[in-house]
Amino acid sequence: MVVVINPVRELRSFVEAALITPVPRDHHESDAQVRRRRIVAAMTLVVGAALLWYSLRIPAGDPLFYWATFGLAGVWICGALISGPLHLGSAWTRSGRSNARPVVQALALATLLVVVFCAGAVAISRIPALREPVDSLLNHARYGSLLVVFLIVVVNGIGEELYFRGALFAALGRRYAVILSTIIYTLTTIGAGVPLLVLAAAVLGLLTGLQRRVTGGILGPIVLHIGWSGSMLFLLPAILDALR
Repeated sequence: MVVVINPVRELRSFVEAALITPVPRDHHESDAQVRRRRIVAAMTLVVGAALLWYSLRIPAGDPLFYWATFGLAGVWICGALISGPLHLGSAWTRSGRSNARPVVQALALATLLVVVFCAGAVAISRIPALREPVDSLLNHARYGSLLVVFLIVVVNGIGEELYFRGALFAALGRRYAVILSTIIYTLTTIGAGVPLLVLAAAVLGLLTGLQRRVTGGILGPIVLHIGWSGSMLFLLPAILDALR
């Protein structure tokens, strides 16, 4: 018997399972717990946004960049853990169960996002006004230790998801958490002065927010974030250099 796979139907099913239909769970929190989250989340956001703005203005090759960005990750992680309990979450399987960890889903989304941004890199390579700020940001990887920068990307990816899709997401309430967390996450990157970083934050924030809403936890967003950012760290400089 030959099984015919309909790619459109498969894609629709994947999008629904990964980004639309939440898995059943009960993560109810008391009013006191929500107030605690909101206070801690607000304080963490102020400190984190200021440190992010500062760290992205440190010249490439300056060792201070490493300390500032590792410190930034520490701010996000500590704020998230202090705010209250965090959940890993679970995902739908092809058989319709909801007891899988959202690793495969998140990796698939990361792959799709990498393809889209690599295609976008080809376009921006022709536009100096967009390319130059990106080149300036990527110089931290070109002129510094690539291994250390990769560790920074991983640790900060974890920290950002623990905070933005963990503590902050839970503090915002269920109805508007996806859109509000995406807006706040995007706004924190404006001070960097890199338009494409702002766009990337908006797209990544929306996808990770939807994954958080569907899975009920931070594992999917973490895997998606690290999969995308780690890949772009290696691919984006190579693409831009090749198209000079």
